Amino acid sequence: MGIYIFLFCLCIALLFHTYVLFPLLLSWFAKNKKQNEITYALNDLELPTVAILIAAYNEETVIEEKIKSIFLTDYPIEKIQVFIGTDACTDQTNPIVQRYVDTHAINLIEFKNRTGKTAIINHLATLAKTDVFILTDANVFFLKQTIFEMLKHYKNKEIALVAGNILNPVVKMDGIAHQEKSYLTRENKIKYQEGICWGSMIGAFGGCYSLRAANYTIVPKYFIVDDFYLSMNVLKQGKKAIVALESVCTEDVSNKVLEEFRRKVRISTGNFQNLFHFASLLKNPFSSVGFCFWSHKVIRWMGPFLLILAFNTSYLLSLSHAAFLPVVYLQLGLFLSPIIDWVFKKIGIHLKLLRFVSHFYLMNLALLKGFIIFKKGIKSSIWEPTKRNQ
Repeated sequence: MGIYIFLFCLCIALLFHTYVLFPLLLSWFAKNKKQNEITYALNDLELPTVAILIAAYNEETVIEEKIKSIFLTDYPIEKIQVFIGTDACTDQTNPIVQRYVDTHAINLIEFKNRTGKTAIINHLATLAKTDVFILTDANVFFLKQTIFEMLKHYKNKEIALVAGNILNPVVKMDGIAHQEKSYLTRENKIKYQEGICWGSMIGAFGGCYSLRAANYTIVPKYFIVDDFYLSMNVLKQGKKAIVALESVCTEDVSNKVLEEFRRKVRISTGNFQNLFHFASLLKNPFSSVGFCFWSHKVIRWMGPFLLILAFNTSYLLSLSHAAFLPVVYLQLGLFLSPIIDWVFKKIGIHLKLLRFVSHFYLMNLALLKGFIIFKKGIKSSIWEPTKRNQ
């Protein structure tokens, strides 16, 4: 019985560390720390040139607004190039982009067959001849200061990756959008604090981030989460990665549970690809990168297995210790929270706390499904855009 108690307590301790203790420790470490202060001024003649790389598939509803947001900027226009790779689009994405090719520094590269985001970005990176790349999604819109506030940090030669601060301005309360926004806000805070403490921001949000062209490495074929791969590769090279909170851009979040679940499964599958690829960074858990990687990501990715093991060990303990029966029933209720929330939603009842619990267990289910897909083998990085517009 002793081994069951140990395993149960270990599972709970690891989950507590990744979701509660690590964020608290980060806040303590980051107290009184300042963001990088070795920066360019807006009128600096040495501001880096930048290529904005976009892989687009059937983005007719957002691509025009995206292009306009890029060029409504206080950054020197002559230092900006845009490369848009369209992935065998069947809507009006190509004609819309083509209208801007002659009036803006836009390069349209049409892929006639479905190719996948990773391969498109790899190709666009070979075409761009600039100091810095910004990788961004078609549905993430820039503000006037977005580009400068991100690129000003490249005066510091130790910094090789700077992530933008993606905000979600419109959120409905009847779906999962509120919970997803809260999760993203919390994640961004953790990433920012990792950056200001050690320059070890673990995984930029793929919607908008930048990196030095010299530090870009070709993402392996069939890798799904290219943003995490490129972020970790920068840290593996001994460079720093940070979040620029002033580099604000906006994105809509999905309000549909199944749509967000599908996206999370895809990300989770790619996470396990990256986990095994960058396993060497975990060898020293007391280094800044190792500590953040273990605490922020790896233990969290182990979440579904920890939850299952905690339930199984508590059930075995309950067979001989009645005191564990309430623990078993509590876990059963938590596992069923997505179904309970779905039933309540059908009758018009929206309980915020219940939906947060439901969101947590659904995302762990997505991790589990992603792991299964990863183990079966991945033969394509072709993607479908998430239906986000609320």
